[in-house]
Amino acid sequence: MKIGTSGFLRMSVVCCILVPGLLLAASASGAAEQTIVPPPAGIQAFHPGETLTYNVSWSSMISAGTVTMTVETEKLPDAREVLRFTVRGRTQGLVDKVFSVNNAVQSVFDPLLMQSLSYRLRESYGQKKRLRVTEFDHANRSAVCRLNEDPPVTLTIPDPVQDGLSLLYFLRTKEDLTIGRRMDIDVVDSGKNWTIEVSILARERIATAAGEFDTIKIKTYPKHTGESVKRREVFLWLTDDDRKIPVLMKSTLKVGSFVFKLIDMKPGTHRLMQ
Repeated sequence: MKIGTSGFLRMSVVCCILVPGLLLAASASGAAEQTIVPPPAGIQAFHPGETLTYNVSWSSMISAGTVTMTVETEKLPDAREVLRFTVRGRTQGLVDKVFSVNNAVQSVFDPLLMQSLSYRLRESYGQKKRLRVTEFDHANRSAVCRLNEDPPVTLTIPDPVQDGLSLLYFLRTKEDLTIGRRMDIDVVDSGKNWTIEVSILARERIATAAGEFDTIKIKTYPKHTGESVKRREVFLWLTDDDRKIPVLMKSTLKVGSFVFKLIDMKPGTHRLMQ
């Protein structure tokens, strides 16, 4: 249970794997102010105030918990506004009694650079706690990665690059999700550079508690330094429209899969910047 839940909450979802590790809480530059304003015109898929809620289950049979994903804005010290993506997930019911998980992931994303500025994953599972922080310096093509009190690790990073959570939102901004297309997206996760192989598979009709949706089915698979590794495939079903909302996500396991199914959604606001 530990591997599956931690993996989703970090996806990345992802994309994530929702992928191994999703959740966090600060910006790359210190304290920030939350505002509710629209992102730059270049991003149409999501807006500040958007909230997506998912039921998490094992192979659609055993309910394991809930995950909430939100989009907000905050100001950097230079008064420039950026986006903050937050994912919170916790176990519930029988699973919570057997193995309690309460995770939070946060990604601060620059909508002008279309890249992550920082990533923070706070995990709590059983009696164990872990904090992982990554701060990006795009001007110098580097990232500093910290795990708890361990010495920091500095990476040379590609340009552009995402974190495990911003990857999902970055995918939502893509307009060219043509069936049969493949693309690679560079990601920093767990103190390493990864390449996420994205394959656009098919169009499918998906029914959830939040409604029925025409979707685009996508497969993501992580590679490290160009070689396949023992990480699980993640399948995403994004609405086949401008918003590309992830209505269904599946992270494969050795036995079965973890399934994230949309149960509620709240669209973002469209207020003009003051």
